[in-house]
Amino acid sequence: MPHTRIVMLNDKRIALVAHDNKKRDLLEWALYNRDLLAHHDVYATGTTGKALEEALGFGIKKLQSGPLGGDQQIGAKIASNEIDFLIFFWDPLEPQPHDPDVKALLRMAVVWNIPIACNRASADFMISSPLMDSEYDRLVPDYDYYRNRRFAPNPPEAS
Repeated sequence: MPHTRIVMLNDKRIALVAHDNKKRDLLEWALYNRDLLAHHDVYATGTTGKALEEALGFGIKKLQSGPLGGDQQIGAKIASNEIDFLIFFWDPLEPQPHDPDVKALLRMAVVWNIPIACNRASADFMISSPLMDSEYDRLVPDYDYYRNRRFAPNPPEAS
């Protein structure tokens, strides 16, 4: 399958999301990495965004709370190339009422080949990568074949 190159600029567009039981972990991680995050465009859902903005001291682009559509807003931004990577501290031990939204968000990240960190260790590796502060050509499958496919008409019914 052919690919399209999408350039991720030096300053990345980072989405930060956390389930309730992981908000403290994300906040501690963000404080530890404040200087690395400061020159990037940071997006966050609901109360996570408010808490991050207060703690970090710089502007966060705040979206709806996850269960109110924030996860879907981030997924839409991924699909329209407005988010370069996702840090989502999710709680694997706690059922979420909006699990389908969470699954859809993670699916969008995979479909559009953006890096995903789902825990502190993977987020540490991502944020400290030399690729973080340089341009990067992200390869995305060329979905034109999918968009332009034709469906065969229904076969005639047997008499």
